[in-house]
Amino acid sequence: MPARLWFRSASANSPGSRSRDTLLIALLQRVAEASVRVEGEIVGQVNQGLLVFLCAERGDTEKEADALLAKLLAYRVFYDDQGKMNLNVAQVNGGLLLVPQFTLAADTRSGTRPSFTPAAPPDQARRLFDYAVRQAGTLHPLVQTGRFGADMQVALINEGPVTFWLQVPPAH
Repeated sequence: MPARLWFRSASANSPGSRSRDTLLIALLQRVAEASVRVEGEIVGQVNQGLLVFLCAERGDTEKEADALLAKLLAYRVFYDDQGKMNLNVAQVNGGLLLVPQFTLAADTRSGTRPSFTPAAPPDQARRLFDYAVRQAGTLHPLVQTGRFGADMQVALINEGPVTFWLQVPPAH
Protein backbone atom coordinates (compact mmCIF):
# COMPACT_ATOMS: atom_id res chain seq x y z
CA MET A 1 0.00 0.00 0.00
CA PRO A 2 1.53 3.37 -0.96
CA ALA A 3 2.33 5.83 1.81
CA ARG A 4 0.07 8.83 2.16
CA LEU A 5 1.31 12.22 3.24
CA TRP A 6 -0.83 14.73 5.05
CA PHE A 7 0.56 18.23 5.32
CA ARG A 8 -0.91 20.50 7.96
CA SER A 9 -1.20 24.22 7.76
CA ALA A 10 -0.64 26.34 10.83
CA SER A 11 -3.75 28.52 10.69
CA ALA A 12 -5.47 29.22 14.00
CA ASN A 13 -8.13 26.51 13.64
CA SER A 14 -6.23 23.89 11.68
CA PRO A 15 -4.93 20.56 12.95
CA GLY A 16 -1.36 21.91 12.60
CA SER A 17 -2.01 24.69 15.06
CA ARG A 18 -0.44 24.22 18.47
CA SER A 19 -2.91 26.49 20.22
CA ARG A 20 -4.14 25.32 23.61
CA ASP A 21 -7.63 26.47 22.60
CA THR A 22 -8.42 22.89 21.58
CA LEU A 23 -7.30 19.61 23.06
CA LEU A 24 -7.81 15.87 22.69
CA ILE A 25 -7.93 14.91 19.04
CA ALA A 26 -10.17 12.45 17.21
CA LEU A 27 -9.86 11.68 13.53
CA LEU A 28 -13.04 9.84 12.62
CA GLN A 29 -13.81 7.98 9.45
CA ARG A 30 -17.17 6.57 8.41
CA VAL A 31 -16.46 2.98 7.40
CA ALA A 32 -18.17 0.04 5.76
CA GLU A 33 -15.70 -2.08 7.77
CA ALA A 34 -12.46 -1.64 9.67
CA SER A 35 -10.07 -3.83 11.61
CA VAL A 36 -6.86 -3.63 13.60
CA ARG A 37 -4.24 -6.35 13.62
CA VAL A 38 -1.34 -6.77 16.02
CA GLU A 39 1.25 -9.42 15.18
CA GLY A 40 -1.14 -10.90 12.60
CA GLU A 41 -4.06 -11.25 15.04
CA ILE A 42 -7.24 -9.18 14.71
CA VAL A 43 -7.63 -7.31 18.01
CA GLY A 44 -10.54 -5.06 16.99
CA GLN A 45 -13.05 -5.11 14.16
CA VAL A 46 -16.32 -3.42 13.16
CA ASN A 47 -18.60 -3.49 10.17
CA GLN A 48 -20.56 -0.31 9.37
CA GLY A 49 -19.63 2.38 11.84
CA LEU A 50 -16.82 4.71 12.83
CA LEU A 51 -13.09 4.17 12.94
CA VAL A 52 -11.75 6.76 15.37
CA PHE A 53 -8.08 7.52 15.90
CA LEU A 54 -7.66 9.15 19.32
CA CYS A 55 -4.77 11.27 20.51
CA ALA A 56 -4.24 12.87 23.90
CA GLU A 57 -2.16 16.01 24.15
CA ARG A 58 -0.37 17.37 27.21
CA GLY A 59 -2.87 18.72 29.70
CA ASP A 60 -5.83 16.67 28.51
CA THR A 61 -8.15 15.30 31.20
CA GLU A 62 -11.17 13.04 31.55
CA LYS A 63 -13.38 16.12 31.07
CA GLU A 64 -12.04 16.62 27.54
CA ALA A 65 -12.36 12.88 26.89
CA ASP A 66 -16.02 12.96 27.99
CA ALA A 67 -16.75 15.99 25.82
CA LEU A 68 -15.04 14.50 22.78
CA LEU A 69 -16.76 11.15 23.22
CA ALA A 70 -20.17 12.84 23.51
CA LYS A 71 -19.46 14.83 20.37
CA LEU A 72 -18.28 11.90 18.26
CA LEU A 73 -21.17 9.65 19.34
CA ALA A 74 -23.66 12.39 18.44
CA TYR A 75 -21.87 13.43 15.23
CA ARG A 76 -24.23 12.99 12.29
CA VAL A 77 -22.21 11.42 9.47
CA PHE A 78 -24.56 8.69 8.22
CA TYR A 79 -27.21 9.21 5.56
CA ASP A 80 -30.91 9.37 6.33
CA ASP A 81 -33.70 8.40 3.89
CA GLN A 82 -33.30 11.72 2.06
CA GLY A 83 -29.58 11.21 1.50
CA LYS A 84 -28.51 13.82 4.06
CA MET A 85 -25.93 13.23 6.80
CA ASN A 86 -28.42 13.36 9.67
CA LEU A 87 -27.82 10.10 11.54
CA ASN A 88 -25.23 9.26 14.18
CA VAL A 89 -23.49 5.93 14.78
CA ALA A 90 -26.12 4.71 17.29
CA GLN A 91 -28.98 5.49 14.91
CA VAL A 92 -27.50 3.15 12.28
CA ASN A 93 -26.52 0.47 14.83
CA GLY A 94 -22.92 1.01 13.83
CA GLY A 95 -19.76 -0.11 15.53
CA LEU A 96 -17.12 2.09 17.10
CA LEU A 97 -13.46 1.13 16.62
CA LEU A 98 -11.19 3.27 18.83
CA VAL A 99 -7.49 3.30 17.95
CA PRO A 100 -4.81 5.17 19.92
CA GLN A 101 -2.59 7.28 17.65
CA PHE A 102 -0.16 9.73 19.24
CA THR A 103 1.13 10.91 15.86
CA LEU A 104 -2.00 13.06 15.44
CA ALA A 105 -0.36 15.49 17.89
CA ALA A 106 2.66 15.94 15.62
CA ASP A 107 3.93 19.46 15.14
CA THR A 108 4.91 19.56 11.47
CA ARG A 109 5.47 23.30 11.10
CA SER A 110 9.25 23.12 10.97
CA GLY A 111 11.76 20.94 9.19
CA THR A 112 11.19 17.50 7.73
CA ARG A 113 10.86 15.50 10.93
CA PRO A 114 7.73 15.82 13.09
CA SER A 115 7.95 16.80 16.73
CA PHE A 116 5.74 14.88 19.15
CA THR A 117 6.26 17.29 22.05
CA PRO A 118 2.54 18.22 22.07
CA ALA A 119 1.53 14.58 22.64
CA ALA A 120 0.69 13.48 26.16
CA PRO A 121 3.32 11.32 27.88
CA PRO A 122 2.62 7.61 27.33
CA ASP A 123 1.29 6.93 30.85
CA GLN A 124 -1.15 9.86 30.67
CA ALA A 125 -2.18 8.96 27.10
CA ARG A 126 -2.80 5.31 28.03
CA ARG A 127 -4.87 6.36 31.05
CA LEU A 128 -7.02 8.70 28.91
CA PHE A 129 -7.40 6.17 26.10
CA ASP A 130 -8.47 3.45 28.56
CA TYR A 131 -10.87 5.90 30.19
CA ALA A 132 -12.39 6.83 26.81
CA VAL A 133 -12.83 3.14 25.95
CA ARG A 134 -14.55 2.41 29.27
CA GLN A 135 -16.84 5.42 28.87
CA ALA A 136 -17.64 4.52 25.26
CA GLY A 137 -18.61 1.03 26.40
CA THR A 138 -21.16 2.47 28.81
CA LEU A 139 -22.66 4.70 26.11
CA HIS A 140 -22.53 2.53 22.99
CA PRO A 141 -23.20 -1.21 22.61
CA LEU A 142 -20.48 -2.10 20.08
CA VAL A 143 -17.01 -0.82 20.94
CA GLN A 144 -13.77 -2.40 19.75
CA THR A 145 -10.22 -1.10 20.12
CA GLY A 146 -6.72 -1.16 18.85
CA ARG A 147 -3.91 -1.90 21.31
CA PHE A 148 -2.14 0.99 23.01
CA GLY A 149 1.59 1.08 22.29
CA ALA A 150 1.49 -1.76 19.77
CA ASP A 151 2.61 -1.73 16.14
CA MET A 152 -0.85 -1.95 14.57
CA GLN A 153 -1.98 -2.59 11.02
CA VAL A 154 -5.27 -0.81 10.40
CA ALA A 155 -7.44 -1.81 7.46
CA LEU A 156 -10.59 0.01 6.45
CA ILE A 157 -13.08 0.70 3.74
CA ASN A 158 -13.95 4.37 4.11
CA GLU A 159 -17.48 5.15 2.95
CA GLY A 160 -17.69 8.37 0.98
CA PRO A 161 -14.89 9.00 1.78
CA VAL A 162 -16.08 10.70 4.96
CA THR A 163 -13.35 11.82 7.37
CA PHE A 164 -13.55 14.48 10.08
CA TRP A 165 -11.05 16.00 12.48
CA LEU A 166 -12.66 16.64 15.88
CA GLN A 167 -11.30 18.56 18.82
CA VAL A 168 -13.00 19.95 21.87
CA PRO A 169 -12.23 23.07 23.87
CA PRO A 170 -10.41 22.53 27.14
CA ALA A 171 -12.54 22.08 30.23
CA HIS A 172 -12.30 24.97 32.66
